[in-house]
Amino acid sequence: MPTYEERVRSSRMVLAWGAILLLIFLSGSLFLGRFPGPYITPLSVLRDNEMAQGVLVHLRLPRILTAFLLGMTLSASGTVFQMIFRNPLVDAGILGVAPGAAFGASLAIVLLGGRTATVQGCAAIFAFVGLAGSALLARRIRLGDWVLRLVLAGIAVSALYTSGAGVLKYLADPLRQLPDITFWLLGGLWGITWPDVVQILPVVVPCLTILYLMRWRLNLLAMEDETAFSLASSPGRERLVMLLAAVAATAAVVSKAGQIGWVGLIVPHITRRIVGSDAQQALPGAMLFGGCFVLLCDDVARTVLTGEIPLGILTSMVGAALFLILLMRKDLKVRR
Repeated sequence: MPTYEERVRSSRMVLAWGAILLLIFLSGSLFLGRFPGPYITPLSVLRDNEMAQGVLVHLRLPRILTAFLLGMTLSASGTVFQMIFRNPLVDAGILGVAPGAAFGASLAIVLLGGRTATVQGCAAIFAFVGLAGSALLARRIRLGDWVLRLVLAGIAVSALYTSGAGVLKYLADPLRQLPDITFWLLGGLWGITWPDVVQILPVVVPCLTILYLMRWRLNLLAMEDETAFSLASSPGRERLVMLLAAVAATAAVVSKAGQIGWVGLIVPHITRRIVGSDAQQALPGAMLFGGCFVLLCDDVARTVLTGEIPLGILTSMVGAALFLILLMRKDLKVRR
């Protein structure tokens, strides 16, 4: 049986290869697209075609960076939620964070003018309300253990938000507002430009930095409060800091990309199978693998067909398939 040092060394090697793979994906994605060629943009074309250069710099590059940040954020948040709530079945979608952001964005589009800042602000507010509502409702439920109660509470809160978004879609102007809501709920990065990247960076980068620097505390926060307190931890305050950072980052990217499902649920599971359950390796691993996953899905979404495939459909399809494969494997286990 390998020692702890050997497991850590092996996990770090995997993360190093993952970082190299990510750099390859990032650079390769720049040359994927349907303009000016059907799938790949050769370097020779970029040297002579100013329009192709503009597409690469002003459209593809900000979209690629946003896809990477989106995958990192959703995967990191999913890891934090699963460890803090000691529940492997939760993510931003199940806990009411993503549905709350969707409801807030729909509300801003229908009733508050639909300005970018308003959509982002409402998405963030209702994302926080969704998480707080799920946690408080779970404490009031008397059925089952904490894992089951949190799942049930998250399902109820998400259903309320989803029904509220449905009412807003019914009230929306069918020519102006309804298409915006529909495409937003499907999820996609087709409208991302440099101003969008500049708007989410001041929120996402500090929040992900906080999660990364506090990742070693996740191992303590995953324990019972009495145990964590005996190990010189302040579980209540530290959980609050990490949850606020995770929800704020999630709300920022979701307000731009729309509903992107399954990333925060499936990527942490895959990461723990590869690098182990120690948060010091699992959290940065989830960021790397989540960024690669969303980046690849977005490459497929904008390249395969002439009409773009909504990103949320692809991530849900691939994520659900991977989840079923993991569940049906006989050798299902997590590295310690």
